[in-house]
Amino acid sequence: MRIMLCQCESLGGDVEVNVERLTGFIAAAAADDVDLVIAPEMFLSGYNIGPAAAARLAEPVDGPTHRRISAIAAEHRVAVIYGFPELSGDDSDIGESVYNAVRFVDRDGTTLTVHRKTHLFGALDREMVAESHERGTVVDFEGWRIGLAICYEVEFAELVRGLAVDGADLVCVPTANMAEFSVVQTVLLPARALENQVFVAYANYCGDDDGLLYGGLSTVTGPGGDVVVRAGTGPETVIAEIDRDELDKSRATFPYLLDRRPELY
Repeated sequence: MRIMLCQCESLGGDVEVNVERLTGFIAAAAADDVDLVIAPEMFLSGYNIGPAAAARLAEPVDGPTHRRISAIAAEHRVAVIYGFPELSGDDSDIGESVYNAVRFVDRDGTTLTVHRKTHLFGALDREMVAESHERGTVVDFEGWRIGLAICYEVEFAELVRGLAVDGADLVCVPTANMAEFSVVQTVLLPARALENQVFVAYANYCGDDDGLLYGGLSTVTGPGGDVVVRAGTGPETVIAEIDRDELDKSRATFPYLLDRRPELY
């Protein structure tokens, strides 16, 4: 499978421009025989936008912007994972809530899954969105089992291990990670991939976002802890090809999931 990571600046408040950017990424991916495009966290709205803008720009997952993106994916026959503020009215106890969410759209435009962020990062997240209490699901995509995590979530070993136990082969992580936390890309991503015997694909922002400096270094890490591809610190798209045979061989060498003793922990 060929994966494109879209590393770009966060453009806050302009959904139309961000849909156009995503359209460009998807069209370029189609021209390069890419199967799956991954854009960063809160891509449609921008990340550092505050609670008022998040509420104003939030949309239900079946809203008009998401229908447009489904049509774009179907036109180009490319799957896409992207972040957005989700407006949800299904929480009867508290009314409508805004979540930091990621949507996974198949080549035909259907929604495979939507994941809401469960581990919020600092006051910025907590003031802007609600915390999800729903475990992420693993879905099938063209012979692969794919799980989703959002930014800070990948830093929790239990969350990624849960996806692996549920059968994930690839964990896709739209993110908005700042430059001072680049240890995530250089240390934690290889560890998560190795200990869970999965590929990890991490799509980050770059540039300054109203005082937040994103670190780039979007990365695909293999199950042996190796870096398949890594971007620099500026805007760029990078493409990685991941191979099922590599995954099978690595799992035979590192049988961590088979040798677990969950009754002890």
